[in-house]
Amino acid sequence: MRAAGWIFAAATIFVWGVTFANTRALLVDFSPLEIHILRFALAWAILATVTLFSRLPWRSAGANDELLFAAMGLAGVAVYQLLENCAIYYTNASNVAILVSFGPIVTALLARVFAKDRTLTMRFAAGALVAVCGVALVSLNGLVNFKIRPLGDAMAILATISWGVYSVLLDKANKRGYPQIVVIRKTFFWALAILAPLALWGATPSGFHALDGSFSIDLDGAVNRERFSSFVNVLNLFFLGTLASALAFVMWNKACKALGLVRTSLGLYLIPLVGIVFARVFLGERLSWMSGLGGLAIVSGVAIANLRIRRAK
Repeated sequence: MRAAGWIFAAATIFVWGVTFANTRALLVDFSPLEIHILRFALAWAILATVTLFSRLPWRSAGANDELLFAAMGLAGVAVYQLLENCAIYYTNASNVAILVSFGPIVTALLARVFAKDRTLTMRFAAGALVAVCGVALVSLNGLVNFKIRPLGDAMAILATISWGVYSVLLDKANKRGYPQIVVIRKTFFWALAILAPLALWGATPSGFHALDGSFSIDLDGAVNRERFSSFVNVLNLFFLGTLASALAFVMWNKACKALGLVRTSLGLYLIPLVGIVFARVFLGERLSWMSGLGGLAIVSGVAIANLRIRRAK
């Protein structure tokens, strides 16, 4: 089961590392909110279909469990993703990447407080900080342009905390014995329900112009026929909905259950590394010596943090 956990974690990290290129391509024709809703709506439809054909439970055991799934949808999908998108509007993308990279440390702290997880040690913290430095080098990529921008940086920090909350809630959900597909399907359902009012507002003139169109929902038939007739757009949306959301979230859930919440979260540091390798190989983007050094620091930090990690039983 531990070996399967490493495989699931590695596959998820690879898929999430590639999503930056897919999202960037879709932003030419779609707003961030449209991409967000389409991605997770497709993912929910896929998981709902799998549930029906696999005869998995459709309902939870009670109201408390539904509240747990709703909180997961709010923290891990609705709030986290939207805060990250808004943060990029108000601050540099490099600022966001660096601040969000503190996620595993925040997750370890929350797990220690709320889940009695003792994984957080001095060795873990040291390795995580080395990895954070690596993420900073990769994100800056030779351009030292880090500048504090309070509003956007605060959003990035809140996004990091939101993912940590989601991770702790995921750990609680795993302990209740639900199949991973059911947990993620319900998480996506509640996330979409929470996002529905925002989508309705996004279709109005106020929403359409908010944050330079970040929250717009375009209902124009001609516009939608044109952008949905693009094979590249459909392929990118399909990738985000099926692999990066439906499959990847389920695999991440399985990895967390097999390896432990905090240990698995260390893999998030490798996502920027996958992104720069993919950009170099498939997009031909030029990389600096700073990115190479950053990649080495990320790998070293993850290795240091994983040495002699022990979780409290």
